[in-house]
Amino acid sequence: MTDILPFLKSMITVSGLSGHETPVASIIREKWDTLADETSLSRVGSLHGLKKGSGKEPRPSIMIATHMDAIGMMVSKITDGFLHITSVGGIDVHVLPGAEVTVHASSGDELPGVIVMPPAKLLPEEAGSGALEIRYLLVDTGLLPRETKRKVRVGDLVSFANQPMELAGDIISGHTLDNRVSVAALTICLEELQSKSHAWDVWAVATAQEETSFLGAYTSAFGLHPQIAIAVDVTFASGPGVNGWRTHGLGKGVGLCVGPNMHPFLHTRLKELADKFEIPWFMDVAPTHSGTDAYPVQVAAEGIPTALMEIPLRYMHTPVEMVVVKDLQRVGRLLAEFIASLEVDFVEKIVWEDK
Repeated sequence: MTDILPFLKSMITVSGLSGHETPVASIIREKWDTLADETSLSRVGSLHGLKKGSGKEPRPSIMIATHMDAIGMMVSKITDGFLHITSVGGIDVHVLPGAEVTVHASSGDELPGVIVMPPAKLLPEEAGSGALEIRYLLVDTGLLPRETKRKVRVGDLVSFANQPMELAGDIISGHTLDNRVSVAALTICLEELQSKSHAWDVWAVATAQEETSFLGAYTSAFGLHPQIAIAVDVTFASGPGVNGWRTHGLGKGVGLCVGPNMHPFLHTRLKELADKFEIPWFMDVAPTHSGTDAYPVQVAAEGIPTALMEIPLRYMHTPVEMVVVKDLQRVGRLLAEFIASLEVDFVEKIVWEDK
């Protein structure tokens, strides 16, 4: 298995905020151009890579959905050269003060900055004494007010700028691992498929705008119309103060999610293959909407049988998210084994087993 870290690091050193995915889409497309038969961008900016199967046309197809967009911020107001911000997607405001950021200015400049908070004694009483709401935080670029006014406009994007770090225990930490770690896992799958025969066509999809609207998953599933689909995303890993039933250990393998959003037949097949190939896995549960691309894919057109695979991630929606590299490698391998196992008539075997 090739070293996926350089590619993963390249993805989490660029922005690509939700609705503005071009920087990361370009990096992914360059990689997928070497692994897929063709690549294209959808009308809303999702990246599609087609790896053709060996079966007789017309071939059935499977879509693997991994969202590439990132959470971030946007300039909402400028006061005396300091930038007020609002969130793009779900931001954990607890960790924002002191964060390194890049302001993508209208002038074309990439301005380095830091998120700062006014002294507590100078805040209005309604700000409270706990974590500050984002409306009280500011970005300081060091520019004088007149320079800021010349370069920056309301609506300019602000992204996290800290560099990825390799930690002990095969862990990588950085911003935007949710969900570019799943794009990396899908890339491993495409690499594995170079030496495996598969009858089905494979649509590798890096979706746009999952963090804000699920737009990419809705539109790609409708446009590509696959017979089945698998969404790959992250799930909450255990850590300080979060060790309940809804969290899972880093390095524990592949999360296979069960719930009304996921088709039980596909879930069972994935479990059987994981056991067969001795790929560690754990059960996750989502009793309602999974909050991932699995939902919009599932409800597209007349309905698409969909499964959800997950990678444990610690400190979700912060600049220091953490994953174990081996977990994403396991996801990539299980995806490839599942695709290679699909018989031409697999769709005819799918039943909704409500147990």
